[in-house]
Amino acid sequence: MNRILYFIAGAMLLCSSCKKNDYQKILHDPQLYSNTVHELNGVVMGNNFSPVVASRNYTYAAIAGYEAIAAGYPKQYRSLGGQLNGLKTVPTPPKDKPIDFEYAAILSYCAVGQAVTFPEGSMKYYVDSLDKLAKDHGMPNDVFDNTQAYAKALSSAIIKWSKGDNYLKTRSASKFTVTEEEGRWIPTPPMYAQAVEPHWMELRPMVMDSASQFRVPAPPKFDVKDKNSKYYQEVMYIKNTGEHLTDEQKHIAEFWDDNPGKMNVSGHVQFITKKFSPPGHWMSVTGIAAKKMNADFNTTVYAYAKTSIALFDGFIQCWDAKYHYNTVRPETVVNKYFDINWRPFLQTPPFPEYTCGHSTISSAAAEALTSVFGDNVAYKDTSELEFGIKSRSFPSFRAAALENNWARFYGGLHFHNSCIVANTYGKKVGDLVADKLKMKL
Repeated sequence: MNRILYFIAGAMLLCSSCKKNDYQKILHDPQLYSNTVHELNGVVMGNNFSPVVASRNYTYAAIAGYEAIAAGYPKQYRSLGGQLNGLKTVPTPPKDKPIDFEYAAILSYCAVGQAVTFPEGSMKYYVDSLDKLAKDHGMPNDVFDNTQAYAKALSSAIIKWSKGDNYLKTRSASKFTVTEEEGRWIPTPPMYAQAVEPHWMELRPMVMDSASQFRVPAPPKFDVKDKNSKYYQEVMYIKNTGEHLTDEQKHIAEFWDDNPGKMNVSGHVQFITKKFSPPGHWMSVTGIAAKKMNADFNTTVYAYAKTSIALFDGFIQCWDAKYHYNTVRPETVVNKYFDINWRPFLQTPPFPEYTCGHSTISSAAAEALTSVFGDNVAYKDTSELEFGIKSRSFPSFRAAALENNWARFYGGLHFHNSCIVANTYGKKVGDLVADKLKMKL
């Protein structure tokens, strides 16, 4: 049983001794909302979705949860209707019916989270447990029914809006064309998988006006012959660093690996191990930050929504760069031109190198979180403990994003220049989200 079900089971065990009118104490606990996000995180991981697809799950779900809070507390929070691309209005709650808006936020989050990409019902057991929790702790029947009805109307509206983002059309779009052109991306070992989501930049952004709003400068020109060229120096830097990694550098790389589907090969046996993807890691950080700052339920919901929107647009911006330049991975270059036996410390993901996706979305998330909780929020990131990786501590969200730059370099996945550019442009995305969206009044 995971920690979420322990939370629910523990609350249920208290029912025999607690009063039957404490449903608000139970359901308005901000930790319950964070646990709900973690539950979706587990479903996403179990289905082995790519990081970009995972960001779509988290974002639409978080927006649905936020809209319930904005509807219930209009003097404190402003709806995203009219602020996000394509989202004109959202259903308003009936004025004459009592609704528990915190519970509506949880229900809406679950309904959208399980419907945006998955078959409906992937979180049914969890939602059923929550419904029982509400009933056992004394939520009046009219409040329960009204809350369910409003959550259904709200989530249906968000799901309908999500279907206009071009995701479904990209499911049948053409695959990436692999060529022998020097410097162009080709599949890497051990999976030799096809390029992931080559049309992701065609999705509708949340806040950006287009995928190319923050188009990055061209990467260094491919040149492995001129030892004075920027490209040659980048190759030598990552090759030599990868050959002499310290234990600390290895830990940094492993901590930020976030490979949702690592292929393990042992002789003739192949198997996949799963972890949270990069956006899942930052969803976890959001929960850690909310708890550290003793944030109330509504602030917690707000933080998840703002951060997920930054992640979503960050991926679109980065994927526009990746498939505009289609650059080869360090592993391919080093193996072909310098050392056939060289291997990166981490497993190379299947998409072009420039720019770095993790660095982009990490800096975007850091700006969103900073806008919610403030700068210099020191925290201990325990996200990777469940995968056997010890925690790391950071003096701020921005410091964590900067360490991520080095993590992808130490892992042998990205040239250092790519990480620096990605961090810079991810910050631009995060700044846009933080400045343009008017959420907390």
